[in-house]
Amino acid sequence: MVQSSPEASVIKAYWQPGCTSCLRMKEFLTKHGVPFVSVNVLEDRDAFAELAMLGIRSVPIVRRGEDWANGQVLAGIAWGGAQILPARELAARLIEIQAAALRLFAQIPDDRLGRMLPHRPRSYAQLAYHIFNIADAFLEHEVQNLPLKEGAYGRVPLPEMTTKAKILAYGQDVLGRFQAWWDGPGQTTDFSRKAQVYYGDVTLHEYLERTTWHSGQHVRQLMMVLNMLGIEPDRPPTKETFAGLPMPDKVWDDERLIA
Repeated sequence: MVQSSPEASVIKAYWQPGCTSCLRMKEFLTKHGVPFVSVNVLEDRDAFAELAMLGIRSVPIVRRGEDWANGQVLAGIAWGGAQILPARELAARLIEIQAAALRLFAQIPDDRLGRMLPHRPRSYAQLAYHIFNIADAFLEHEVQNLPLKEGAYGRVPLPEMTTKAKILAYGQDVLGRFQAWWDGPGQTTDFSRKAQVYYGDVTLHEYLERTTWHSGQHVRQLMMVLNMLGIEPDRPPTKETFAGLPMPDKVWDDERLIA
């Protein structure tokens, strides 16, 4: 929720590497000619303290003085007049994206699973788990009637889920449960109703879209990881997979704090 304050003038965009909504927020501001100060919370020691003073515990955040907005709201605003895809198309894309994540993650060698992404404390194994968890969080919302709370996307694998086989089994389970939901209750779901999510006032249709492109952006990162390892991705998603989705332009945010 944005509060109004006439005094502040400097806009700050708080973000961290590898965060899909952070990247899209920054691209949104740039494309609309909005000047802002970029604040990488993993490199700026004072950043989280500044947000904590406002009761904020996660990014992306756009702030101007005491006024702020969750950057995921900006990340969800389409530019260029794009229309949101129908729910049935979003569901089909999400199924395709999650299946691709299973294939691509299976290609990462076991001895590389603990390697960290560039300038981000997230391992390759945690990246794959995150992709599956994005869809699982949507299922929790629809099947268990649980709201999407702040921190849900920050979950990491449980201590017992230490192997690639176990993370793949989790992904297979999520994919199977999503397909079963879509083939059953999903067919009569009212996607125009309000979704219970922490980041703003959005419809279930918009939440499904975000679930789809959020997963898709991280799958692009899995492809990046395989390329870094010199491995040819197995049947990677194509441009058609992402067509019509509000994807960020870049795969990875490589902006660094200049000392």
